[in-house]
Amino acid sequence: MTGRRAWFNISGRERIVRIARPEVSSASGTAPFDSSGLVLAPDALRFAREMLDFEPDDRQSQLLEKPIHRLLLNCTRQWGKSTITAIVALHRAWTTPDSLILAVSGSQRQSSEFLRKVSGFLRRLGEKARGDGTNRSSLVLPNGSRIVALPEVEETLRGFSAVSLLIVDEAAVVRDDVYRALRPMLSTSDGDLWLLSTPRGKSGFFWNEWSSGGPEWMRVSVKAEDCPRISTSFLEEERRSKGEMHFRREYCCEFVQPENAVFREEDIAACLYDDEPLFSELITVPSHSRTSSSDADLPDLSGAGGRR
Repeated sequence: MTGRRAWFNISGRERIVRIARPEVSSASGTAPFDSSGLVLAPDALRFAREMLDFEPDDRQSQLLEKPIHRLLLNCTRQWGKSTITAIVALHRAWTTPDSLILAVSGSQRQSSEFLRKVSGFLRRLGEKARGDGTNRSSLVLPNGSRIVALPEVEETLRGFSAVSLLIVDEAAVVRDDVYRALRPMLSTSDGDLWLLSTPRGKSGFFWNEWSSGGPEWMRVSVKAEDCPRISTSFLEEERRSKGEMHFRREYCCEFVQPENAVFREEDIAACLYDDEPLFSELITVPSHSRTSSSDADLPDLSGAGGRR
C-alpha cells in the first residue's frame, strides 16, 4: 500500500488501518503503532492536515482535536463552520464503517452546499463521490458509511435511526418541531449532536439550549474579530452599512432582538418586578362568623316583628 489511502484502508470497527512503518509521516515524525503493527486512525485534526491538506486556524483546531459529544457553536458569518463540519462528517464516515452521518439545514440549497464540500474533500482522498441510491443529497463510502444532507422538512427526516453524528446547520432558523423529530434518532446509538448557527434572537431551541441547556453541552462562541480571514476594515464597513443591531447579531454572536420587534427587550423587562405580593398572607374567616352579615342588616319587611 502506498500514498495517503494506506492510512485509511479500514480493517474493522476499531478504527485501525494496516500500514507499513516507512510510509508513516506526521508532524511529530511518529505514529501511534500498537504491538501488532497497526496504527490508530488519526483524529480529525491530523486527518484535516495530513490527509486533506487543510490547515485550520486555532479556533477551528479546537473543534477537530478531540471528539465532542454535544456541541453548541455560535459563530460569526463566514467563519467556516460548514467547512469544519464537512471535515468532521467525512472523518467520522471514513474511520467508522457502516456509520450514518445526518446533516440537516434550513433549505435544500444549504444541504447541497454542505455535501459539495464533503465531496470535494473526498476527492482529495482519491475516492469518487457517489450517492446511496435513495436520498437526493447523499454520499456512500466504500466501507458502507453514509453521509446524508437534508432540508428541514419533517416528513423527509423521519425513518432515519442509529445516527452516529447529527449536524444541524443554521440551527437558529430550523423549526422546533424538526429538532424534536431529530433527537430520537440518537437514542440507540448515543450519537453525537452538533448545533451550529449565527444567532437569531432569544427564541427557538438553539437559544434555549445555549441559555439553559445542561452541562453536557460544550458551548463555543466565535466572533468575527477572532477570525483571521475577516479584516477590520470590512467589519467597520458592515457596521456602518447594516446598522448596529444587525452587526451585533451577524458578527458579534449576540442574541439580540430582530429589527422588526414590536417591543424592546428592556421595555418588557421593565414590566416585570419581584416585589412582595399585595396580600402576603391568607386571611381565614373564623367558623362562628361565617353567617352572612348582610342577613342581619336587612330590614324586617314582614310586618310581624321578626316573625317569618
